[in-house]
Amino acid sequence: MSPQLTSKAAPIVIVGAGVFGLSTAIHLAERGYTNVKVLDKQPYHETLYSYDKGCDAASADTNKIIRAAYGSQVEYQTLALEAIVEWKKWNKELKAEATIPSRLSSEDVLFVNNGNLTLSSHETLPNFEQETIKNMAKAGLEATQVVLNNPDHVSRATDKGYGFAVNPFNRKRNYGLLDIQGGFVYADKACHFALHKAQQLGVQFVLGGSQGTFARFLHDESSRIVGVETADGVSHAAELTIMACGGWTPSLVPQLDNLCETTAGSVCIFQLPLGSPLWDRLAPENFPTWTYDIRDGKVGGLYGFARDPNGIVKIGYRGMKFTNPRKQEDGVARSVPITRWTEQSTRQLPLTAAQVIRGFVQDHLPDLLSCEVTSRLCWYTDSFDNHFVIDFVPCVEGLMVATGGSGHGFKFLPNLGAHVVDRIEGKPNGYLDFWKWRSLGPGQTPYNSINEGEGSQRSLHRQPLTADDSLASSTSHL
Repeated sequence: MSPQLTSKAAPIVIVGAGVFGLSTAIHLAERGYTNVKVLDKQPYHETLYSYDKGCDAASADTNKIIRAAYGSQVEYQTLALEAIVEWKKWNKELKAEATIPSRLSSEDVLFVNNGNLTLSSHETLPNFEQETIKNMAKAGLEATQVVLNNPDHVSRATDKGYGFAVNPFNRKRNYGLLDIQGGFVYADKACHFALHKAQQLGVQFVLGGSQGTFARFLHDESSRIVGVETADGVSHAAELTIMACGGWTPSLVPQLDNLCETTAGSVCIFQLPLGSPLWDRLAPENFPTWTYDIRDGKVGGLYGFARDPNGIVKIGYRGMKFTNPRKQEDGVARSVPITRWTEQSTRQLPLTAAQVIRGFVQDHLPDLLSCEVTSRLCWYTDSFDNHFVIDFVPCVEGLMVATGGSGHGFKFLPNLGAHVVDRIEGKPNGYLDFWKWRSLGPGQTPYNSINEGEGSQRSLHRQPLTADDSLASSTSHL
């Protein structure tokens, strides 16, 4: 039994119905916790996690990368391989389930194993890819890694049915690594399916409007948090409150200062018309999930996907991660999300991001430039070391966070919650050593620069922006 809870019938409130919240809810219910409630301001039961219908969390997206490659980080490699096994199980569940979630069918698929292609402009494989090859070999998975300029490797990939993924951009100097274990998931469908699973397990959801919107914490006379109040004035009692609010978490839990910060990736969505010469070429069975110079700073950091069934082609940029510092009630400036669905809505991208995306598309998929394009800022929560934060908030009884996805958390939707429950129950778990509450040590270099404040060059108000839903330049600022 958890040292934090009196029984498995004790009330638990999770604020946030994205990846961290959904996964936690599922695994709590599977372990026998019978009084789990999830709150979220979004009416996900109606919008089905569709960004176009107003869902602006990072989890509400067309697709997300599934990769097993993690360089020297063997722990994440193992966790990702376990997640892929679970994604395949979820695919089977969706096919076989007697009661399929509304607006999904047995013809739908969540995980598409079309390979994960890491492209590089450098002939010599970067150290990350070299470490990946080494650690996959140690795991007995050497044959899953394909060095693109190795003819024997390419032949092996072709024999396994992944010839299409070796050089989809027809590059003359085709450098990089293909992992045939990876691919992508349809993110909105996956979250909708996970919500359905949680409901089937008995988890209660309060979604949308004032009834689902967190307003404040409730405290007892000893200052212990004993639940939350929503914007409609209703109290939700809890022996344990878990904040899993994605990009909104750092501003709601200020104790995360200097540990986590909300940052934005930049995304362009191209709409292929039927009959486009790219329609068949970019189909998932003919085109892999890809990244390009993903760790080369602001001149790289690109990733993209095959088209979806509706002809959407998504290309994203994380080479420079942007912030939106806004002064909070306590006088501290913290980055908070700003999306087209917020009061200060935006349909613009930082010009730096737009130029990198446009340059890549011009060189590799120029036909996309004639397509209708929309854009979004996708808000994540970065930790300074790129590890998640799954722990109790120090000096605050009754409060826990599950956050810090750092742009690589979605792939773990099926299995991440098991580790959150281990933290709650106080079970030994090596992953939790990485995900504990922590601070930057003396001489430690952060993986992610965070909390640079209003003067940061990454702040959106210091960035020239594009015109609305465009890759063209603009002189406006937020």
